[in-house]
Amino acid sequence: MKIAALQTVSGTSVAANLEAARGLLAQAAAGGAELAVLPEYFCLMGQRDRDKLEARERFGDGPIQSFLAQQARALRLWIVGGTLPLVADSAEHVRNTSLAFSPAGTCVARYDKVHLFKFDNGREQYDESRVIEAGGVPQSFTLPSRDGHGWRIGMSVCYDLRFPELYRRLGADLLLVPSAFTHPTGEAHWELLLRARAVENLAYVCAPAQGGRHENGRRTWGHSMVVDPWGAVLAERREDGAGMVFADLDAARLAQVRAQLPALDHRKL
Repeated sequence: MKIAALQTVSGTSVAANLEAARGLLAQAAAGGAELAVLPEYFCLMGQRDRDKLEARERFGDGPIQSFLAQQARALRLWIVGGTLPLVADSAEHVRNTSLAFSPAGTCVARYDKVHLFKFDNGREQYDESRVIEAGGVPQSFTLPSRDGHGWRIGMSVCYDLRFPELYRRLGADLLLVPSAFTHPTGEAHWELLLRARAVENLAYVCAPAQGGRHENGRRTWGHSMVVDPWGAVLAERREDGAGMVFADLDAARLAQVRAQLPALDHRKL
């Protein structure tokens, strides 16, 4: 199965961000991808955290969700919309939500980001809990590829990457990690953590990322990447800016790695 990890440098206009995503999704489909994954915050990187409140949608209704469903249908493509803001229990918060759409335009899975990022190195400060309400339920779905294999897809978002117990719970063949890593944390830990999660779970990892300097001044690490179950980097976008990387996932390779090193069967805890 061929997949595409899409990289964006999202700005403050939802409409402009969706138009940029439209072009990338069309390129992914033209390149033969069956699954295209957008990064975290693909639809909005606002000037302020609270800008998410103005763009939030109710689950199942709204222009961002309609866009994803329409693109999936038009391109006959599985699409995972990195994250978008959905209505939360609190009026002062949103859920940072990743949605998966089938080629029929049907939403087949919803994952609300569980772990909320907090960081302060004296120069950059972030605290997602100020505006985001955490989810609490791991989520996966099955994607039947064109070759007849059923791929178990595990969903996660960005900061989740630092919590390996979530990925153990997913039991997936392919782990998705749409992200907006900061430049300093990405430079230090991005590839290290992605390869670790792949090796620990003997699974493919697809990590589309925000990558570049944004309108709000934030700089994200980028380096959108696909890693194989042995920890080898299959594809990486080394340049800043919008683009994508493709990779071919091999079900036989996955089975081979799991058979030669059956670590998943050896778990005790």
